[in-house]
Amino acid sequence: MRELDGSDAGGQFLRTALTLSVLENEPVRLENVRGDRPNPGLANQHLAVLEALAAVTDATVSGADLGSETIEFDPGRSGSGGLGGGSYAVDIGTAGSVTLLFDALLPLATALEAPLSVTATGGTDVEWSPPLDYFRQVKLPLLGAHGLVASCEVDRRGFYPDGGGRVTLRIAPSSLEPLALERRGELEGVRLYSTESASLADQDVAHRQLEGALVRLELEGAGRSAASESGEDGGLEVLERQERTAESPSPGSALVIRVDHGTGVAGFGALGERGKPAERVGEDAADAANRFLEGDAAVDRHMGDQLLVFLALAGGRVRIPRVTDHVETSRALLEAFGREIDLEQRGAGAVVSQSPDPP
Repeated sequence: MRELDGSDAGGQFLRTALTLSVLENEPVRLENVRGDRPNPGLANQHLAVLEALAAVTDATVSGADLGSETIEFDPGRSGSGGLGGGSYAVDIGTAGSVTLLFDALLPLATALEAPLSVTATGGTDVEWSPPLDYFRQVKLPLLGAHGLVASCEVDRRGFYPDGGGRVTLRIAPSSLEPLALERRGELEGVRLYSTESASLADQDVAHRQLEGALVRLELEGAGRSAASESGEDGGLEVLERQERTAESPSPGSALVIRVDHGTGVAGFGALGERGKPAERVGEDAADAANRFLEGDAAVDRHMGDQLLVFLALAGGRVRIPRVTDHVETSRALLEAFGREIDLEQRGAGAVVSQSPDPP
């Protein structure tokens, strides 16, 4: 059993360790779970990930309790056999993140022998996690371009504090291609996805968020250089704009901006808050997009660390804007499983890479 120490890490360390345990078919013991957090141990969303992976793999688990700081997880796979797939339901029980749960499941596509469907109830657009439209409109398309077969169906959105969102992730057996994201391609434009709960519809929150983002992108968008070269005025070309009103147990809103370029996509999100003007939500997301456009990375900083597991599985090269703590922690964890990720510093950013295993 591989022993791992999470005293300097958070929930991502736990999720990645469990995913790697399944893929490597190797039992793990994690001590000091979420040890660098003010409230260490398993919270609802982390317990949900543990229970979901245990159900999918028929794993043997100890320490699966709220607040537990030590767990053992032994995948139920026999020999080198693949995962059987099937349909499962997970209720996080709070506004804990559905998208972070799904992040732990996506890499299993490389080991599946049959389709897998997981319906999760919880928070779809909550702090410290990717908004649902980032997962649907940025991450899945980016990985889909490299061989991942997955889709996401939304029944209900879930904002803080009640959660209550309901989303189904469907994953098919997939063969990944090396990630070819070392260079950013020619800028193509932006797509905007703005969502409000039905309780905020009379305040036009979704529309105001979107307009706030567009104004900030037009005023400060680094992409204007591409337009000026073609003799056109204005900022980034808007390829798509969606405004949605969604049923949800809690009032809330979210905005995601996707930047399309020749080799991939990048995403930037912001969430509504009580007392925060809707226009400011759009401006915050646009500011993050503008900072990305001023650099030369191929993916946004959040995607940078999320892709490391897929690099370990498929190989390739990815230019990231920053070497964050999550990147360093994930690299160390992957190395513990014998999956070393190379890092070449490039200015403020870096290129992370790995050569695929020989056939």
